[in-house]
Amino acid sequence: MNTLHTPIQHAAQFRFYEELNDFLPVELRKKSFPVTFTGNPAIKDTIEAIGVPHTEIDLILVNSKSVTFDYQLKGGEHVSVYPVIESLDITPLQHLRPKPLRNTKFIADVNLGGLARKLRLCGFDTLYENNYSDEEIIRLSRDEKRIILTRDRGILKHNTVTHGYWVRKHTPQHQLQEIIGYFQLHSSIAPFTRCSSCNGLILLADKAAILDQLPEKTANNFDSFKKCRDCGKIYWQGSHFIKIRKMINDLRLI
Repeated sequence: MNTLHTPIQHAAQFRFYEELNDFLPVELRKKSFPVTFTGNPAIKDTIEAIGVPHTEIDLILVNSKSVTFDYQLKGGEHVSVYPVIESLDITPLQHLRPKPLRNTKFIADVNLGGLARKLRLCGFDTLYENNYSDEEIIRLSRDEKRIILTRDRGILKHNTVTHGYWVRKHTPQHQLQEIIGYFQLHSSIAPFTRCSSCNGLILLADKAAILDQLPEKTANNFDSFKKCRDCGKIYWQGSHFIKIRKMINDLRLI
């Protein structure tokens, strides 16, 4: 006669640090809590089941020793999980995040159109289409070495995603401040170099060459113009220019 055996459950104590707590329920933040499991799951799978994407993690300590995402839990461990740590020298430990991309380029998901436009106004190469699928975003991120910006945690849990960030804030202006601060981009802001509509480069334009495309009032009051190399949108220093300039100056003070 066959006897059915209930799988043996094990438990490990987990503690998440700094901004990784944003992914946890309020009652589990900034404290140690038990996680139960059966068998010997990979620590990466267990962490993502808790709700924290692997792209946000740079260091995992199990019983005070650094491990990789492949570490298999056995039960009884004390696990500490850290985000990217800028101020501590953890060279002897096993970094889990790839090295930062040499050129900071983004691809934003369908929920971040406002953020994408503001990043472009600041001069950052940012792809965005309101009909991108998750698969397209992941492919473009991989092929073009772009950082995925998303409000969807699920996309960051794909194994092929190496560079991604879950945007915490809800309004485009606060999201922009968050991205500039998190990626330390203050010194890289280059306003009015990318088209806010299509992400193309903005180049100086000869007024005579575009005169027939200008409103009469604009042609009479302005002499300096720029034009998007890709979509042809024309820019000049109208009233919106002062508002954008203030927004960018405020960013540099953050």
